[in-house]
Amino acid sequence: MSHSPHTTIKVDEDTPLNTMPGSAESHKSQLGKKNGCITSAFCQDHHHRKLAISSIICGISCIGIMALINSVKAEKELDIEASTRFSHRSKRLAIIAIVLWLTVLALAPALMALISYLITLKD
Repeated sequence: MSHSPHTTIKVDEDTPLNTMPGSAESHKSQLGKKNGCITSAFCQDHHHRKLAISSIICGISCIGIMALINSVKAEKELDIEASTRFSHRSKRLAIIAIVLWLTVLALAPALMALISYLITLKD
């Protein structure tokens, strides 16, 4: 391999390498700041937009769309109390959509087995 100037890596000597477990906590404040508070690696979705989109994909779509509409209303609302109300409604509708879809998926084989059993009893 030839040593070209494009393959060299500059190392910043001011940045210490912390090799002890848990030593990254001293740099936690540099991970991300939003409005003066530290955000974690998995940011919190205060308006439950991701949950609403997941309920459209993995739930009953009609209820999931209502959850997404409430999530958008919660984000656009200037009043904190109304925004909180829309956010909670969005979360509740998204969870209902997912739970109902899982219930339908779980009950479909059970109902098919019941219908098959009733048909065999008739004969």
